[in-house]
Amino acid sequence: MTAPATAGPTPTDPRTREIADALAAVRARLADAARDAGREAEPALVVVTKTHPAEDVVRLAALGVTDVGENRDQEARPKAEAVAAALGADAPRWHFVGQLQTNKAKYVVRYASVVESVDRPELAEALSRALLLRREREPEAAIPDLECLVQVDVDDRADEDRPEGIGPRGGARPEDVPALTDAIAGLPGLRLGGLMCVAPRGLDPEDAFRRLAALGAHLRQTHPEATALSMGMSADLEAAVRAGATQVRIGSDVLGARDAVG
Repeated sequence: MTAPATAGPTPTDPRTREIADALAAVRARLADAARDAGREAEPALVVVTKTHPAEDVVRLAALGVTDVGENRDQEARPKAEAVAAALGADAPRWHFVGQLQTNKAKYVVRYASVVESVDRPELAEALSRALLLRREREPEAAIPDLECLVQVDVDDRADEDRPEGIGPRGGARPEDVPALTDAIAGLPGLRLGGLMCVAPRGLDPEDAFRRLAALGAHLRQTHPEATALSMGMSADLEAAVRAGATQVRIGSDVLGARDAVG
């Protein structure tokens, strides 16, 4: 379990300086990529904090990071509690970015502001039920709608042609996106934010990102509010920016190598 993050970083804290330097480098990459792509605005930055302690999230908040991501509820839940105890209303927003079982929805809605990995109607329905139940149990709290992104499988290879031994990337099939986005938009307690993908291994990531961008353009014809395109990580940040990402998810390039998780 993550230890409580009771003490904030100090200007002389070596770990804070390490993160600050790495964060500055990533922000410079984002600025350069946006300029090279002829974009006026840079994508938003979500720092993925998996395997790193709550203390690092407190440091990130002190350095101006407003959004952080996690992909495992069993790690995210205690970490979010520790950060909330340390920072209160100043805590960053949590994005859940990993594959999610429906029985975990009741936990994720307690801390996440955004779930980026909705890939099936059953999960959307579970999140809606959990959010409404939380509102019933906490009538004094102004609990906003949960922003949901549809994770799309942008690997256009047949299953038998995909590399073996790398595990699934997850996501709804492109042809299922219209029905799934309509379902999310119609569920109480949820807000359709847009689309997310993970670049397929062994393929040009920019081609995959452009497929997601095309799906996003089509989605906005019926859901103009669904503007988010969450794509790009440390290795393919520039390709994502060129393809039109509105936010990128960066982990190791900000916080360093991750410890192994059993």
